[in-house]
Amino acid sequence: MLQATPVPIQDLQGALGAAGRVRQLRQVLLWPLRLMPVLGSEGHRRKPWKLLRNLGDASPWHEVVDEYSGDSAGFHERHYNEFVTFLPYVQQFLYGEGRMRRDADDAGTGSPMRVFRRQDVAQVRVTSPAQAGALTLDIVHIDLYFFFDVDLVLFNLEVAGADLGLSQTQDLLHRFGRAYPAGWDAMGQALHCMSNVEWLATDGRVLAQSDSQQSEAFLEHVAQHRAPRFAAHWQFLLEPLVSDHSGRDGALRYRQIEYYRMPLMAYLALDNPRALTRSEFIRLGLVTGIGEPGSSAESAQALPYAEQHLADFEQRFCYDRFWAEGGAAPNTRYLCSGQSLVVVGAAHSEFFGCRDRGVLAQFRHQHFLLFLIAHFQKAALLMFSDRLVEALKGLDVADPASVRRFKRAIRSSFEGFLRFTHRYWFHEISEQAQVRALYRLCVGHLGLDPLYAEVKERIGDMNAYLDADSLRRQANTVVRLTVVTIFGLIGTVTTGFLGMNLLAEAEAPLARRLAWFAAVLLATGGLTVYTMVKSKRLSDFLDALSDERLPAWTKLKSLAAVWQRDPD
Repeated sequence: MLQATPVPIQDLQGALGAAGRVRQLRQVLLWPLRLMPVLGSEGHRRKPWKLLRNLGDASPWHEVVDEYSGDSAGFHERHYNEFVTFLPYVQQFLYGEGRMRRDADDAGTGSPMRVFRRQDVAQVRVTSPAQAGALTLDIVHIDLYFFFDVDLVLFNLEVAGADLGLSQTQDLLHRFGRAYPAGWDAMGQALHCMSNVEWLATDGRVLAQSDSQQSEAFLEHVAQHRAPRFAAHWQFLLEPLVSDHSGRDGALRYRQIEYYRMPLMAYLALDNPRALTRSEFIRLGLVTGIGEPGSSAESAQALPYAEQHLADFEQRFCYDRFWAEGGAAPNTRYLCSGQSLVVVGAAHSEFFGCRDRGVLAQFRHQHFLLFLIAHFQKAALLMFSDRLVEALKGLDVADPASVRRFKRAIRSSFEGFLRFTHRYWFHEISEQAQVRALYRLCVGHLGLDPLYAEVKERIGDMNAYLDADSLRRQANTVVRLTVVTIFGLIGTVTTGFLGMNLLAEAEAPLARRLAWFAAVLLATGGLTVYTMVKSKRLSDFLDALSDERLPAWTKLKSLAAVWQRDPD
C-alpha cells in the first residue's frame, strides 16, 4: 500500500524551539466502553469483574488489591494525599471501607470500583507520518476500571517519555489515542492517527501491532455490522474482552459509547514554559497536533482555528492560579477542554517534578481521579440513554411478550438510574480549591448537568408512561368488575329474595343435586364471561342510563348497541 513520504519533525523545530525540550512527558488515556450484560443460569446479571477474575492465568489481567499499589508496604505519602483530597462520600466510592472488608462482592462494604491490571506489556513503539523513525515510550501501567451496578469499563493506559521535542509531543498527543482511523488520504495513509503502533514485551518482542493502514478491513466491517472496527493493537490490549460486533467468542463484550478519540491527560515538564506562544498553548489545550505533514514552520505557529473562535480561550480553557514566577511550582498552567487535561510546567522546578508531593504526584493521583469521575459519569449517562433507545427499538405493541420485555427494561433502567444518582452522581468532590476548580472546568466542558437532566427527563417520561398505562389497565379492570357486579346483583337479589327457592331439591338424590349444581355453575360462569366480554359496552349503557338529560329512546339505542358489531 502506498504511504505518504515522512517529513522529519526536526524541520519544525526552528520556530517551536524557544520553550526548549519536553524533559518529561506523561500521557494518560482513559477510554470508556459499554459492557454488554452477562446473564447467569437464573437470569441474574453476572458481575463482569468476577468473570474476569475467575479466568485466572488464562487472562493477562489480575485484580489490584486496592487503588494504591496492592500491598501496605507500597502505601506512600502521595496515596495519603490522594485520599484526604476528596470528600467522604467520594472516598466511599473510590476506596470502600478498607482492606479488611475488600473481599466483599457487594458495594455496601467494598469499593464500588474494581481495578484490574496487566503487566506483560513494557513499552510501545509508535511511528508517525510527521516524523522520521519510530519513538519508543515506556508503559507505566495498563488498567481496567469496573463499577458496581453499572455496565461500563474504563480502559486506562499511562505512557512516559523523556527529552522530546515540543512538536513531537504535540503530534503524539494528537495521534496516539485513536480507537480507529478517521479515514485515509489519497496515498492510503490513515488520517489523524499513527502510521504504526507496536506493543513490546519486556524482552523487546512485538506482542501486537496496529492495522490502521488496512482500509479494506475497516470498510468491510462497517458495511457489514454498521459499527466501527477497533484497531488491532487496541483489541489486543483489551483481550479477553472482545468487541460485541467482532464475531469473536467471549463472555465479556464491549461497545463504543463515546467518540473514537480517547479522552487524555498530559504532563509536560519544559525547559521554559513561559516561552510557549499562544498558538502552542491552544494546540496543547485543544490537542490539535502540529498540522498536516509537510506544513511549514509558519503555518505550525498560526492559530489552528479562527481568531474569533479562540478569543476567549484563556477564560474558557485555562486554570492560571499558578501561572506566576513565584511559588513552589512557578509557571505552572492547567489546560482543560473536558476531553483533555494538560498541565505544563518548568522542568527545573523540584516541586513540579516530585512524584511524592509535587505536581507530578497530584497529576497521577488527584487529577487523574477527578478526570476519571467526570468521564465515568458522562459514559454512564450515555449508557442509560442507549438502553432506552434499545428498549424502544425492540417494542412491538402487538406482541404481549415484547411489551413485557419493554416494561422490564424500562423499570430496570429507572431503578439503575436511581442507584447511579445516589451512589455516583456528585456535584462537588473536594473542598480543595484547585481540585474543585479543575473538576468544575472538566464537568462544564463535558456538559454533564444538561446531559443528566436530559437523561433523567427521558427515563422519567418512560416510567410515567408505564405508570399511566398501569393505572389505565387498573381502571378498565375496575369498570369491568363493576359491570359484572351490577348485573350479577340482579340475579343474586332475584334468586335470594326472602330465601325463596324456585326448585326444592334439598332432599333430592346427590347425583341430581350435583347435576343441577353443574348446570347452574356453567350457566352462571357463561353469563359472567359474556358480561365481561360486553363489559365496555354495558358500561357505556349504564352511563347513558344514569344520564337524566338523555331521552328514553336514546337509552334504548345505547342498550341495543351492546349487541351491534363494530364497523370495519
